[in-house]
Amino acid sequence: MMRLSFLFLFLLACSMGAMSQNGEGYLEKPLPPGWNDGEFFDQTLPPDDTWWLNFEDPLLDSLIITACKNNYSALGAMENIRKARAAWRKAQGGLMPSFDLNLGWQRAKTSGNSPQTLYREAWEGQYSAAVSMKWQADVFGTIYMRSKAQKMLFMATEEEFNAVMVSLVANVATTYFSLRQALAEMQVIRWNVESQREIMDIVVSRYNSGLASKLDVAQSRSVYYSTKAKIPAMQATVDGYRNAMAVLLGIYPQELQGWLEEGYALPEYMAPIEVGVPAYLLLRRPDIRAAERQVEANAALLGASRRDWFPSLFVTGSVGFTSDKLKTLPRSKSLTWEIAPSLSWNIFSGMERVNATREARAALDQSIASFNSTMLNAMQEVESAMSQYRNSIAQIVTLREAMNQDEETLALSLELYKQGLTEYQNVLDAQRSLFTCQDYLVQARGLSLIYLVQLYEALGGGW
Repeated sequence: MMRLSFLFLFLLACSMGAMSQNGEGYLEKPLPPGWNDGEFFDQTLPPDDTWWLNFEDPLLDSLIITACKNNYSALGAMENIRKARAAWRKAQGGLMPSFDLNLGWQRAKTSGNSPQTLYREAWEGQYSAAVSMKWQADVFGTIYMRSKAQKMLFMATEEEFNAVMVSLVANVATTYFSLRQALAEMQVIRWNVESQREIMDIVVSRYNSGLASKLDVAQSRSVYYSTKAKIPAMQATVDGYRNAMAVLLGIYPQELQGWLEEGYALPEYMAPIEVGVPAYLLLRRPDIRAAERQVEANAALLGASRRDWFPSLFVTGSVGFTSDKLKTLPRSKSLTWEIAPSLSWNIFSGMERVNATREARAALDQSIASFNSTMLNAMQEVESAMSQYRNSIAQIVTLREAMNQDEETLALSLELYKQGLTEYQNVLDAQRSLFTCQDYLVQARGLSLIYLVQLYEALGGGW
């Protein structure tokens, strides 16, 4: 366990870069045993950035491309990046001096009834043109630290956008496979309805010949109509998935009417996937990277609050021309300039800075706790997805064997029933068992694909 913990901390340091002195060592939880090796999931390469291409389904590929272009959640996340970038650039501007251009003309008349003017009226005029400058020298790095915090928040917003895209692609794939699963279940229902109708005809024919009881007829019709009644409910499920897909694609549900009708079989995909070493791939998750950027941002803000205790150095100045006549304004004799460095140091602020530092420290501790919680949730999601996918494949193999046996049981019991060597109850039980097994198999195949999508999403999607 100690070796695993050390390895993970080393990987984290290499991949995420050095933290500031106020944010170091915020990862407190080591990886669980077995995360650096495995049988079913240990491959040489991480998943490709376009992991959905592994399903070799052109329709799924086109749906994902359309959703990435049109989905409104993705567009909103993109605008958040623009806003965060502008905030970062604004904070960077504090490191640069500001310049003002002042152009003026003044005309004044002095009263002739004033003792100061010896009872003579006077007119005065003046032209001026000057450039003034103000600059706060960031001697102790206060402005830099706040600019760094905004940069980290901008980078966190980028990771949040990546997280939105990973989630969007996963949702499209999940909805698509859920729809394909519902359509496959619809096919199973229709196949069983047809099979049960044929058997019902056989039972009715035997009843008309006096070889079967009316109970057999009633039971065959009950099974037939109860199975047929499942079609409308399954159709409503199919329509629901189509509507959900329309929202993901950023279009109206009416535009998908008649889209992906029956006949599309579920993809046959039961291969081990290339996830590589989970310890490395956790570092690719956008939510983990975003949480790390939040820690760095709060660490920078804590550093800035501590630097607020130091004095601030300002440099102000101006250069320009002043003259009572416009034609003499640009001459060297009209030149004026001024420079005025100043030092400002707040020696008492009523505990304001003390509490500001405490607030920044609390925000940093909170982001550290959030990061560790994100790490634990990521581990749980990957572990669960791995287990679900692995066991779903084992379930599919077993259900296929069971379905083969159920098909054989139905065929044998029906043949014996035709010969009058067995009761109809055996046929009835075989029908129900086969239908249930076929339905379970379709569900298991669909869930296996969905679990695989969830595993890619838990590992960061490879986006």
